[in-house]
Amino acid sequence: MRRILAAMLGLMLITGLVPVGAEEEELEFSIDDLVDLEEIPVYGDAGWTFPVDLMDMEPDMIRLANKHYLLGKDYGPEPIMSMVSRKAAKDGSNANGGVNKASGSKMQLQETCGLAMVEMFEAALQDGITLYLKSAYRSYQTQNTMYYNRLEKNNGKDDGWVSKPGASDHQTGLGADIVSRSWRDKAMNAKFAETDEAKWLYDNAARFGFILRYPSDKEEETEINFEPWHYRYVGIPAAQYIMDNKICLEEFHEQLQAAIDRFLEDGGNPDLVEPYIQHRSD
Repeated sequence: MRRILAAMLGLMLITGLVPVGAEEEELEFSIDDLVDLEEIPVYGDAGWTFPVDLMDMEPDMIRLANKHYLLGKDYGPEPIMSMVSRKAAKDGSNANGGVNKASGSKMQLQETCGLAMVEMFEAALQDGITLYLKSAYRSYQTQNTMYYNRLEKNNGKDDGWVSKPGASDHQTGLGADIVSRSWRDKAMNAKFAETDEAKWLYDNAARFGFILRYPSDKEEETEINFEPWHYRYVGIPAAQYIMDNKICLEEFHEQLQAAIDRFLEDGGNPDLVEPYIQHRSD
């Protein structure tokens, strides 16, 4: 819409057309004004100063899940789709496209995320990279079981490898563990980052709306160990901003909230930004 409006105003300047009743008044628009109109979205009287436009983000897609922003017991992604394994070729590649699964268990993802993952896996195949989906959506109840099993195994110590129930990115239905063929049955560790598959994901995931959820240099912010296999769907505009600026989802939310605060201080409509606001659970 902003592009259309800018084009219309530009045409008025070029052709000399002016609104009825304003023939003798000078137009107040300049080329600079049109550029500003394109670069800084205006919602009412307030400008939106965050690098990612509100209209380019879906609140559910950028939802934060961690120990400070817990998801409810009944929270689940909608709509959801099953990630069906396709027949693999003898060389291990996915001959029919789609998503290879690392196990025979049923896995699900939020539909938009799942479709984007299929597209990403097929693009990887074109580059000679075969990716496998190892873990996808997990319910609150499943995460609860996994967490307390981990505590029992580690003598009650939370070692940062399994999130508390409600704090797992997997519960959003947008988080997934993606591995190479050789890592399908291995215990995951940071050495996966050295594989060609991990390198391809890091370089290309944002094109399909995915981010590396737990980077090696952001453990203090995420409070989760480095996981080079865990990717999260946030949508292409947000993903490109996050990956280009080498930030994590927690930092993205901090910046977004600051932009929302400025927007409201400038008189912006609270209804426009309310869906993007999350309140801490602690």
